[in-house]
Amino acid sequence: MKRLFSSFPLVALGASALLFALPLAAWELDPERSRVSATVIQMTPDGPIPRQHEVRRLRGSADAGGNLELPLRLNQSDVVERLGQLPPWLSGITERPMATLTTRFPPERLERLAVGDSLVENLTMTVRSGNAERKESLPVRFIKTAEGQVQITNAERVALDGQALMADPTLRSVLLLLGYEQIGDEVPLSLDAVLVQR
Repeated sequence: MKRLFSSFPLVALGASALLFALPLAAWELDPERSRVSATVIQMTPDGPIPRQHEVRRLRGSADAGGNLELPLRLNQSDVVERLGQLPPWLSGITERPMATLTTRFPPERLERLAVGDSLVENLTMTVRSGNAERKESLPVRFIKTAEGQVQITNAERVALDGQALMADPTLRSVLLLLGYEQIGDEVPLSLDAVLVQR
């Protein structure tokens, strides 16, 4: 009996250490409710024509530290639907990531939010495409809509450089297939995604 009681503090200490070693609940994007919308301005002889495009079914998981990796594939966009049957030289790339976005958000701050509350964080987004890598700072709004569920939107207007998009060989090929010979200088983006705790 004496041995049992004398070892109890060690057991309790071991159990506590194990509990603290367990990672916090991680977050992942809900693909059914996560998308990015883009407005591409087609420049025509009759003037600029705005056209809407979407990248849907965003999938990505974050670890307990909030590090999120998000591969972006052509088949997640409405481009494939609009083009119909792709030419053989393009059909193989629909499953391959065209770019991979990585960022880090503060999971501990999300968990402390009360339902209905929100916060804005400046996230550093790293986008890798082929051998190119770019970093951008993006103000993102997190709104806790339910326990274990957070909606994400951009906190201010965001736009891509249209000329840089046309300079990328793969993106230029896709834009040309969609009928864009020339586009505007800016491509405004709108983020609407949902993070769920797992």
